[in-house]
Amino acid sequence: MTFGTFFLPGPTEVHPDVLAAMAQPMISHRGPEFEKIFVRVQQGMQKVFVTERPVFISTSSGTGMMEAAIRCSPEGKILSLVDGAFSERFAGIAESCGREVERYEVAWGEIHNVAELEKRLAAGKFSAITVAHSETSSGALNDVRALSDAAHRHNVLCLIDSVSGLAGAELRFDEWGLDYVLTGSQKAIALPPGLAFSVVSEKFIGLARTAKNRGTYYDLVEYEEFTRNRQAPNTPAISLYYALDLQLERILAEGIEARWARHLAMQAEVISWADRLGLRVIAVPEGRSPTVTCIELKKGVDMQGFL
Repeated sequence: MTFGTFFLPGPTEVHPDVLAAMAQPMISHRGPEFEKIFVRVQQGMQKVFVTERPVFISTSSGTGMMEAAIRCSPEGKILSLVDGAFSERFAGIAESCGREVERYEVAWGEIHNVAELEKRLAAGKFSAITVAHSETSSGALNDVRALSDAAHRHNVLCLIDSVSGLAGAELRFDEWGLDYVLTGSQKAIALPPGLAFSVVSEKFIGLARTAKNRGTYYDLVEYEEFTRNRQAPNTPAISLYYALDLQLERILAEGIEARWARHLAMQAEVISWADRLGLRVIAVPEGRSPTVTCIELKKGVDMQGFL
């Protein structure tokens, strides 16, 4: 079966050699061969997150690592920054885990204001905020560094969904002093769906150790212990690890900063094309994701004519 080129936020197209890598034989996920792969992808993903912290790899979608963040957060109310469907999903996950949630909502395409966040944090007692870095549904890019800094001024954790951001939009976990960032395999990392990744600060892990009802599959404390022992805490998707191992070679050969720059260049091309055709880009100019550009469809117009 042959497909033409397509433009989706994810699943994105996957290189044929990466798909072929998934056809390798199964091996024991507790054996030395898998451990070597595990160590390589750990080192590679640390460069993608720009961190020295361990990278947790879950056989799940990004939703799994959203739930992990909530289940392992300390008790208290959650302030969810909502500017689209996926930031709303994060809020909904928190509610489904029994947390009290307050929403700070802005219109699709807008981004969250640091001063307004400070005001809301000062008015209520929260344990954590949730925010989308790159909101896939609108193409908006939040300044997660500034929002995280604001949360920290109120002694509040900042939980960041960067599913469509990481590996395409600049994010420096250690330098920016972030608490928690998650992503998925199927967007800027350009793998098939099925893996999720997260990095957790030492502070967050310390707080997670005292959290009640962390569950089993998404217990970040267990992920920390197993990852430091070069192991997955549960049976991993070995075929996807083969693909990740090969794709990281390509990502690291390009360099993460060069990859960020390339996505910005592609963003500029898409926005220029939209401007020439008089199409409205949904996200505000000061907050546009370099990986996802959402364009408003003109009513009654066949968009095939624009392609």
